[in-house]
This record gives sequence, structure tokens and C-alpha cells, in this order.
Amino acid sequence: MAERAQQPPAKRLCCRPGHNAACRQGQRAAGAPCGGSASAESGRKQNPESLLDIAARRVAEKWPFQRVEERFERIPEPVQRRIVYWSFPRSEREICMYSSFNTGGGDEVGSSGEGSDETRLPFRRGIALLEIGCVDNVLQVGFHLSGTVREPATPSDPELLCNVSVSFDRCKITAVTCSCGNKDIFYCAHVVALSLHRVRKPEQVKLRLPISETLFQMNRDQLQKFVQYLITVHHTEVLPTAQKLADEILSQNSEINQVHGAPDPTAGASVDDDNCWHLDEEQVQEQVKLFLSQGGYHGSGKQLSLLFSKVREMLKMRDSNGARMLTLITEQFMGDPRLALWRQQGTTMTDKYRQLWDELGALWMCIVLNPHYKPEQKGFWLRQLRRWNGVDVCPLEDGNQVSELTNLTNALPQGPPGHPDSLTRPHRTVFTRAIEACDLHWQDPHLQHIITEDHRSNYCHHYNLDSSLFDARGWPLWHEHVPTACARVDALRSHGYPKEALRLAVAVVNTLRRQQQKQLEFFRAHRKELLLKGVTSVTNLEGWVGHPLDPIGTLFSTLVEAGRGGEDGGAAAQLDFSGSPGSGRRTERPAFPPRRFLEEGESLASLAAETALIGLGQQRAMPDGLYAQEKVCRNEEQLLARLQEVELEDSLVKIFRKQAVILLEAGPSSGLGELLYRESVPMHTFAKYLFTSLLPHDVELAYKLALRAMRLPVLEPTGASADLSRPHHMASAVPNRLPRWFTLSHIETQQCELASTMLTAAKGDARKLETVLESIQKNIHSASHIFKLAQDAFKIATLMDSLPDITLLKVSLELGLQVMRMTLSTLNWRRREMVRWLVTCATEAGESRVVFALDSIMQSWFTLFTPTEATSVVASAVMSNGTIVRLHLDCHQQENLANSARTLALQCAVKDPQNCALSALTLCEKDHIAFETAYQIVLDAAATGMNYTQLFTIARYMEHRGYPMRAYKLATLAMTHLNLSYNQDTHPAINDVLWACALSQSLGKNELASVIPLVVKSVKCATVLSDILRRCTLTAPGMVALHSRRNSGKLMPLDKAPLRQLLDATIGAYINTTHSRLTHISPRHYSEFIEFLSKARETFLMAHDGHIQFTQFIDNLKQIYKGKKKLMMLVRERFG
Repeated sequence: MAERAQQPPAKRLCCRPGHNAACRQGQRAAGAPCGGSASAESGRKQNPESLLDIAARRVAEKWPFQRVEERFERIPEPVQRRIVYWSFPRSEREICMYSSFNTGGGDEVGSSGEGSDETRLPFRRGIALLEIGCVDNVLQVGFHLSGTVREPATPSDPELLCNVSVSFDRCKITAVTCSCGNKDIFYCAHVVALSLHRVRKPEQVKLRLPISETLFQMNRDQLQKFVQYLITVHHTEVLPTAQKLADEILSQNSEINQVHGAPDPTAGASVDDDNCWHLDEEQVQEQVKLFLSQGGYHGSGKQLSLLFSKVREMLKMRDSNGARMLTLITEQFMGDPRLALWRQQGTTMTDKYRQLWDELGALWMCIVLNPHYKPEQKGFWLRQLRRWNGVDVCPLEDGNQVSELTNLTNALPQGPPGHPDSLTRPHRTVFTRAIEACDLHWQDPHLQHIITEDHRSNYCHHYNLDSSLFDARGWPLWHEHVPTACARVDALRSHGYPKEALRLAVAVVNTLRRQQQKQLEFFRAHRKELLLKGVTSVTNLEGWVGHPLDPIGTLFSTLVEAGRGGEDGGAAAQLDFSGSPGSGRRTERPAFPPRRFLEEGESLASLAAETALIGLGQQRAMPDGLYAQEKVCRNEEQLLARLQEVELEDSLVKIFRKQAVILLEAGPSSGLGELLYRESVPMHTFAKYLFTSLLPHDVELAYKLALRAMRLPVLEPTGASADLSRPHHMASAVPNRLPRWFTLSHIETQQCELASTMLTAAKGDARKLETVLESIQKNIHSASHIFKLAQDAFKIATLMDSLPDITLLKVSLELGLQVMRMTLSTLNWRRREMVRWLVTCATEAGESRVVFALDSIMQSWFTLFTPTEATSVVASAVMSNGTIVRLHLDCHQQENLANSARTLALQCAVKDPQNCALSALTLCEKDHIAFETAYQIVLDAAATGMNYTQLFTIARYMEHRGYPMRAYKLATLAMTHLNLSYNQDTHPAINDVLWACALSQSLGKNELASVIPLVVKSVKCATVLSDILRRCTLTAPGMVALHSRRNSGKLMPLDKAPLRQLLDATIGAYINTTHSRLTHISPRHYSEFIEFLSKARETFLMAHDGHIQFTQFIDNLKQIYKGKKKLMMLVRERFG
């Protein structure tokens, strides 16, 4: 708590004309404890309470003391003392609420609910200080309590003595001061310790009447002595103030002499003062601003959520500070500078921050629906809300989209109509619903009957039982916009009326059940007509799950908590609506048994579960915007998580069965019905929960429901035909509406999980596996998810502790084949993994089916694989020794698979020779005819369809396999595609060219003579040509000829063909390269150029007149490039 250094000035002036000191002498015993003597207290506990105490307690609770003084001319001192005594709070619950974040329950002393940090909370620390005797010098003067609290020394801090004072009025602490200086929203531990001392040990507290009463009893001399002693004791603090006051009193025209009486801080509150607990507004604002500035870090989001919980706690206690504190929080939220920044940058707020805004709007909805509000209060709130609503940066209700939902009061059966401009609000902010809720009231007679009666209608004779107000049992119904009706329920719970909230919740649920039944009957009567038209009558664009007001969650919580006894037990409070709209008051009556609301065998938990099923199964449109769509998913998961906490007893299983049947047959009102429109929120997550819940009890119903829920119409073609044989029909309830489904990836994942759950459950049941497979193939459109399902099915089918499930393996294989077809013409980074996995899956199809499966895959390869995949992965894997050994194939089976693989390889080679020819040759090695066919395919494709790299690779393969002439043929074909320029001396094809020349020379002079013209034509790089020339001069042609026949060993002369042609080409290449390099040469390359000329000279000298040619070449260079003096000087130095 932000402890103020001094008390605020007292508001009321105390003066007792007609009361002199004499009439008061002897009326009190000085120093008497506030509760009387110990014996008196003991007697009061054992004997009936006196009429004085009963009356004083009631007055102390309801009347400000000023009104008591004004009402009666003379109040006896014993009466004053009892009123003052009973004016201090008697319950520790409120003290706990104002000194900790959570009370955690309804117990008197409260519980922080903070786990291991509980002892650090001010309330718990205050109790500890009180219990170890650290509270002393406690004195109550009128409505003011003071004392000292000693904080024991710790290893890090010395002992601290705190002066504490507390003001109170009508059983509420209205102001606190502590010298500890702690800054916090809530009361410090020292204030708690002093307050609890007064609550728990009132007999030990000295009680005095307000100081003004004491002063009235003094004569002039006593008053002067009193003032002088006071100044003497505190002269350093009060002397300046005392002199100033004395001067003003002695001045007849001073302001202080213009009013009658004088202020008394111990005399209690005035009539005009608000009667509310002390709340430090400044600290609330500072703390919220600090949390917001931290941007979600350091647990600030959790702290803000705890503040919202504190507001709800205050509302439940009917503490007016709830609305006051929420106003302070809202002002800080609206002043958050990030709002303007996000708006300027066009970015959205974080998800956690957005949820805080949602909670803010929901809390304001609760506040304006306060059933005991005063009209002036609602007017004040409405003005505030409109002011915030009009700010440009006020967040929109749906996050970042424009909404055109109708005013929530449109469907109300009572109350004044909404404002003219509220029928369509293009910009619905987080406060719009609260603003609209200000038009609601609680004065409808039927509504009052619902929330004030525990039993079936006792005035049904005033109504027609066939009307919409009651069902056939005579139980009341409440027809109102469902989120609005549930907001009323939440408001009743929030304001501490749990029984009334339960009554209204049950009426709303009964209404939902009746509406569901009517919709079912209507669809059954008009089914054929509706299916033929192919349209839906769904108008509920505003779904209940994911709604800003969370109507289904509210009903569920209300019913479950009431069933568990989670709300306040004991005597239940009842609303009394007699009188004006603002005069709602509470009367005490015994707690009621919830059985009066239920049918035979029904419980509040089962009613809550049925409510959740109705809400989750509602067909509703996917909202616009990322946040709204994520909220739908999150809210659904939260509801399902809470449903799982409810024990699935036999009675609940019956409800699940009933609701499953209704949802399947209810038509357009159900998300699991036969009529489904494209923008409908999918039911995958909900259906998965229902499937697992129903499976042990009704297998057929579970599968029927789950298979129906597999639909995802938003991904279906727009012009889907309305096939009446299919159990679903898609239509568009909103023409030309093309929403962007931001959560589509998550939705597809949930669809995949539903399918996986069904596959797992169907293991061993061939018929159901086939049905699930058909549903997957029809409804799932994501290749990656189908692949995951295929993998899941494979894992389940091949568990180590059981024999393989052949049917499930077949399903896995079928799914894998579908993935292959889906991804054949699209890019997918997992494609190679998918292909390898499919082959593995096919090899596990069972001994009787494995050959057939593999053979079928290879025969239809063009619909599943690219040629490269088919040859390099599929066929290679099938023909590998590992596959043959693992499958225990006989010779006949091996031969069949090999023939299919070779046929596949040849087909792929024809279709894609560039990438498949080598693989085809490899796969066909053991079959001469197939191998020759593959070789011919390569030759046919060499002219047009293959490049030199591919041809050189196949040529080397041929040499390796012992076919040098075929290798030579392919190498010459490769040379025709090659072109090496003068500066490509590091080209990767150089090694292939050198290999081809070596191969030709090894075959003989004729082959070498045939390849050299190709080399001369294709290679212009001098260094490469000179390297080839030298290699040819070192070895005689045919030295390693066919069949290891040795040649005569005679070297080929350089002055005759074919080497003469190669030598001339090499010298010409050096000359051309030299001129090319000199065109753009720089000094840093001079030394490199000289070395190049040295290599050129070596080649020139290989000719018989090479010396002359080189000399002429150098002379030409000197003449042509004489301008490059430094370079030519280096040439002369080296070459003369």
C-alpha cells in the first residue's frame, strides 16, 4: 500500500451545542477497554446479546455517525461507545482481500493461493507478527485505531518499529497510514497486524470516544492545559501549525471563524462520504503502468491477470472498489503508448496482451449488469465507456478486423430498444458490448421469477404452459441472445449471487435443449427439401465457442462449481427486486438443494457436460482475423480440457449418446449434421474427444460421428456437386464471402489427429479400416498430413510385440501411394524421404503380397514417381541384395521383380535419358538384351538429349565394364558437344578430354587419328592441347590394345598426321592466347605471362622449325606491343 505520511483532512465538523461539560461528567470510566471488562465479555459470549448491542451493531453497519448525531439531540455515552465499538470490521476476509492477490476460497481468514510464496504475502506476514506479539500500544479513539508494530530484526535488516493508524467507518477501513514507507497496492503487513489485533482481541484494545467528545467535557482551564501540554510534547512538529491556527482563530474575519465547529479525524465519516474500503488509487495506477511498460516480461502479464482476479473478487464481495479499481486499470490501458505505435505501424498487439483486453471488456460487462446497480451509477459507467470507445486507438473486439454483427440487444424479449446507431456497428471495440448492455435491466417479471424461485413454477396458472416461457415440465425458459443471457449469469456470479446465477443458467440450458430439439424436428420434417436445395438456414455467424463473452464456458463453470459446492455455502443470499430498479437488495434464506433443477438421474455435472456438447457442436461461421480464429481454437481446447475432468459415468454416457445422435441428425444447426456450409468451423478436435469417449460404449456411433467430422469443406472445390448419396452437403451461407483462414494449418493437423485416432482404434477390423481409408483419401488434402498418417499406420501395424497387421499395412501403403500421386508434380522437400519410405512399406506388405505390391508399384511408376526416383530409388532398392535376402524370395520371384525393374529402367531411360540412362545400364547389366537396349537408348539420345558430362560418365562406365570400343564411341559423341575456350584451363571437362585421348591412343592409331580432329575442334585452350600432345608423344598407339595384344611400340612422328594437326593447333592456340592476354594484361601479371611464354616455347620447339617460328613470334610481339616497355624488357631478358 502506498502509505501516506499524514491523514487526509477530516471532512466533517464536530460541534455539540447544548451539551456542556457538566452534563457529561461521570458518564464514562476512563481507560475502559472497548469491549468492557474481561468478565463482561465472557458473560456476553454466554448470554443472549443485549438489545443495545443488537441495535448498535445495526447502526454501526448502515448509518454514518454524523446522521446518528443529527437524528438525536443527545446520545448517551454508553450508546456511543457501543456504536464506535461495532463500527470496526469484524470479518478478516475483506482485510485479507486488501492485503493479498487471492483469498483462494470462502474461509474467514482467507488463503493466498500463492503456493510456496504464501508466507511472503502481507496478510500472512501480518498474522505472523500478531501471533508473536509484535503489536503494542493499541488505542481506539472514536473511529480511529492506532498502535505500534515491531518488525523483528533479520540477518540483513535491523529491527523496525512502525507507527500504524487506521480510520474506519461502517465496518470498512477507510484510510491507513504506516511509517514503514512501503509502496504497494495492498495493505502492508503492519496494517494487517494492527487490524487483526482489533478483530481478534477487542477486549485488549483501549477505547475512547471521538476526541471532540472528550474536548466537550473540558472547561477552559482544562482545554488550555491540554493544548499547552500537546504543544510541549510535540513542539518541533506542531508549534508552527499551532501558532498559525491561533492567529486565525483570534482574527474575527478569518475563514476558520466563518464555519461552526471544528474537524475531528476520530469522529467518523460524514453523510456525504463514500462508504468504501481504502484503495490507494495512485498505487493502482503506478503498478498497472509499470506492468504495461514491461511488455509481458518479468511476469507482468500474470500480475495484470491477478489484478483482474482481484476486481472479480471485489465484485463478488459486492465491494464498490471493484468498479473503481477497474476504472483505474482501464485508464492506464487506454493510455498505453504502444496502442498508438501499433496503429501507426499497422501491427497487431501480442496474443497475451489481447487476452487482457478481452478480460477488461468482460469485466465491464459484469459491472454494468450489476443486478443492484443505481441508475446514476450506470449512467456514470456508460459515459466512461463511451468516452473510451470513442478513442481512435481503442482495440477492436475481433482483434484487427471490422465486424458487422448486430447489436446484442436485438433479440431480447424485454427492455428498451438499442440506440438507432447500434443496429450495425462497423467498429465494435472491446467496450461495445458493455455499452450495449447498459440498455439491459432486471425488471422483467419472468426473469425475476427465474432467479428468485428454486422450484417449478408456482404461478404457472398465470401462463399458458404451451408458451415459450415454460417447457412441458413447467420449468421456466429464458429466450434471449445466448451470449447476453450468459453474461447475465456471469454478472450474478461475479456479484456474489451464485444461487440466482445457477437458476438462470439452468433456464438457459433448458432453453438451448428445447431449441435443439425443435431444430431436430424441423430438419427431420423438411430433410429432403433442404438437401435438394443444397442451402442452409444457418444465420449464426457469431458462434458460442470463441465468443468474446465465452457463454458456454460461463454456463459450464456455473453448473460445475455449483455441483461441487464451489460457491459460497451456508446461508444463500437472494435478490429482492421489489421497488425501484436500483433498489435490489439481498435477503438471507437457507441454501437450496440443486436437485430441484434436475431430472431424475441428472446431476449438475452432467448438465454442464451436455451444455458443453451443445455449444461445441453448434455449426458456426469461422470469424475473420487471426486473433478471432485462434481464440476459437483455444476456447474449444479449453472446454474440452474441462470436459475431460468430468468423470464419465453411465448417466453421462447416455447424455453423450443422445447428443451424438442429435448432432448427427440435427441438420444445419449442427456442425456434425448433413448440411454443412463452406465457412463452417471444423469439428475435428471435438469429434476426436467424442470418439474416444464413445468408443468403449458404442463403437458404431463413435465411428459414424468421427467419419462425419472428417469434412473440411473450405478446401473442397467451390462447385462441389450435391451428391445425395453422400452424408454431407456443402453450401455457402454467406455468398461471395472469402475468409482468410489463418489457422488452416492447425485445423489440418487436428483433422490428421482425428484420422490417426480412428486408424489406431480400427486395427484388426478390415471393414472399418477400409472406411477410414476412404474418408482420409476423400477429405484430407495435405500431402504431408497424409504421409504422417501413412507412417502412423505403418508403425501401428508393425509393433514389435505383435504380428504385423496386414490390413493396416495395406492402408499405410495406399496412403503412401496417394502421397506419391499428390506430390508428383509439386515441389516437396520431403519427396525423397517419401519415396524411400514407400518402398520400405511395400516390402513389409506380407510374404504373400510383397511381390505383387512391389511389382504393381513398378508397373505404374509413371503415376507415382519421376523417372529419376523410379530408377535410382525404387528399382535399385528392389534389386538390391538386402531386399532379396530380407524377403526370402525364391528364384522365380526374384526374376519377376528383376524383369519389372529392368522394364521400368528402360522406360525411364527413354523418357529421361539424361538422368536415367546410367541407372538403366546398371540395372540391366545381367540381361544382355536389356543392356543392349539401354545402350541403344543412350546412342539415340546422345545427339540431342544428353550433354557431354552425362556422355563422358556413361563412357567411363562402359570402360569400367569392359566395353572400350563402346566407351570410345560415347566419348567421341561427348566431344562433339564440348567447347573449351582459350582461358578455360581449369574446366571440369579437361580430365574427361584427357581420358578420352588416352582411351583412343590405347585402342590404336586409327582411333587416335579419329579423335584428334574432334579435340582440335572442341578445345581452344593452349595448355590443355599441349598436355594432350605430350601424352601422345610419350606412348605409342595401341600399347594397351584389345585382348591385351601388344603393339610394335613405335612412337608416332610429330611431322605427320595425326599429331602434326594437333601440334599446329597447339602452336596456334598459344599464339592466339598470347594476343588475347596481352590485350588486357596488367603489371601484376607480367611474371605469370613470362612463364606462359616459356611453356609456349617448349611446344614450338617440338616442331622441326620450331626455333625459327618462336623467334619470329617473339619479334612480332616486340614490334606490336612495344608500348609495353617494361613487359618487353622482361621478354628480351628471357628470350633475347
